[in-house]
Amino acid sequence: MSVIQSIASVAKPWQELYSHSKVIAGAVTYAHIGGLLVGGGFAIASDRSALRAIKGSAAERAHMLREFAAVHRPVILALTVVVLSGVALVLSDIETFLVSPVYWIKMGLVVSLAVNGWLLMQSERRLVTDPADTNRAWVLLRRGSFASITLWLCTALAGVILANS
Repeated sequence: MSVIQSIASVAKPWQELYSHSKVIAGAVTYAHIGGLLVGGGFAIASDRSALRAIKGSAAERAHMLREFAAVHRPVILALTVVVLSGVALVLSDIETFLVSPVYWIKMGLVVSLAVNGWLLMQSERRLVTDPADTNRAWVLLRRGSFASITLWLCTALAGVILANS
């Protein structure tokens, strides 16, 4: 028995419950899409504000940094919902997901989102302590914000492709 078959065997009760209940399947899918919408929406809006404020006045940048910090909690909570619902989705059809290249691309994008988010938080912390125009962290924040927007959109695209393949 392969590793995938072993995992599928353990997940069989969940797979049967999921496949026989439109309510459960709908709730898990809604949690996954809702988490992506909320997390990505907050993050993209915050990234857009950062990109605009970087070229603004010191007061605008200070305000943006406060707003940027306030977004971390809802984005992390939303990503947690995305991960938990994603696990539930994968367990509903292990044999399909674990052999799909699109699934692994999406997982790579999710990991990249998490790493980029951590790097953005590091840049933000550096800027809070030293908001000078010459601080290289402004460049890193700008690049990270562009990367964040791109990664959220690519993750959503990978999810759509995965759901339709």
